Amino acid sequence: MVLLNPVVLSVLTLALLSLFRVHVIFALVVSAIVAGLTAGLPLADTINTLISGMGGQAETALSYILLGIFAAMIALSGITEVLVQYLLRVIKEKKFVLLFLIAGLTCLSGTVIPVHIAFIPILIPPLLILFNHLGIDRRAVASALTFGLKAPYMVVPIGYGLIFHGIIASEMEKNGMPIAMSKIPLAMSIPVLGMIVGLLIAILFTYRKSRKYKDVEIKDPVKDAAEEIAVTTEDKPGVTSKNKKLHAFTLISIIAAFVLQLTFDSMVIGAIGGITVMFLSRVVYLKTGDRVVQEGMLMMGAIAFIMLIASGYANVLKETGSVNEFVSSASTWFDGSSHLIAAFALLLIGLFITMGIGTSFGTIPIIAAIYVPLCAALGFSTLATAALIGTAGALGDAGSPASDSTLGPTAGLSVDGQHDHIWDTCVPTFIHYNIPLLIFGTIAAVVL
Repeated sequence: MVLLNPVVLSVLTLALLSLFRVHVIFALVVSAIVAGLTAGLPLADTINTLISGMGGQAETALSYILLGIFAAMIALSGITEVLVQYLLRVIKEKKFVLLFLIAGLTCLSGTVIPVHIAFIPILIPPLLILFNHLGIDRRAVASALTFGLKAPYMVVPIGYGLIFHGIIASEMEKNGMPIAMSKIPLAMSIPVLGMIVGLLIAILFTYRKSRKYKDVEIKDPVKDAAEEIAVTTEDKPGVTSKNKKLHAFTLISIIAAFVLQLTFDSMVIGAIGGITVMFLSRVVYLKTGDRVVQEGMLMMGAIAFIMLIASGYANVLKETGSVNEFVSSASTWFDGSSHLIAAFALLLIGLFITMGIGTSFGTIPIIAAIYVPLCAALGFSTLATAALIGTAGALGDAGSPASDSTLGPTAGLSVDGQHDHIWDTCVPTFIHYNIPLLIFGTIAAVVL
């Protein structure tokens, strides 16, 4: 019975524990144990499998730490303070403009400026007082941030999108259905329309009304560090002529990180390049190395560790063989079904798998191995199959307690203790993005 499958039981456990506000680290560990025990693995073997699988996200975790350090350096340069002050002058009382601007800026974090979620704990906390003044519901901000983290990689073949599209193309070819990477943006264009619809509904309708928050003084360790270890020994961060020059070097370091990431297809190399430029240009002195590492760890360390545990959890699901059993059992639903019903059912399976694993990129190989032969047998076109695989992988990235697309927004919005990870980030993003993705992904599979 599908409902007794270890994957189903484990993901339900993860969802329930998260909804009851159990910390995501404990929820992941308990859910992994549930998956192992219900699949017949001894407790010791389950834990060993969890630990051994944590290396699967080692590169991602390292890149997050390095990007956190790089982002701390960018903050220490004072350039983010200049950006925040500019936003305060331009936006004024235009809260909807601010929300869409945040979504747009976030889109750049996975494409042009390769810092991904590391910018959120730097940019968002200084804006919380402005959000409070404008009565902005932080669930709308979380929705804007998650959109910017997720939509670009689905359709734009730059930065994270280049990696995502590359995985889809290579896994489809590996399973006997080759596709040119240039066609994947077309396949994903309709599902991304669903993301846009979800963003508009969240900002303009669901969270349109004002929501009151207390003005809490936030201790900003990065800002404090900027005061203590100023950009130079004489100057404080700001807009002096010397600091304008340093801001220019900061922009050069960002460009260097972007170019290196694309050249070597590695976030780690990109982050190291950006950090190196910051040191060589003396935007940040070598003697401050200990401090920027501490600030980077403070911002991104917890998220990196959660990603490691999520990788171990995914390893438990894979090692038990429960994922393949779940998909194989569910595939019997398609006998005699129309393309519409089959596509919707396939996406539901993808949602369940990705919600548990928490990463769209890591889910693609699992999904493609089953979807490609099944879609070929059902008569789906190559474009439709790519749309189903890409959408199924992206499903659950929003709404999953262990996804960087939800952990990142919470890291910035919860610094004053007035934003809950599950109810204010995961639930809103699940509703506004996963439901439209299910609908628009199904449409894409039928019309392509």
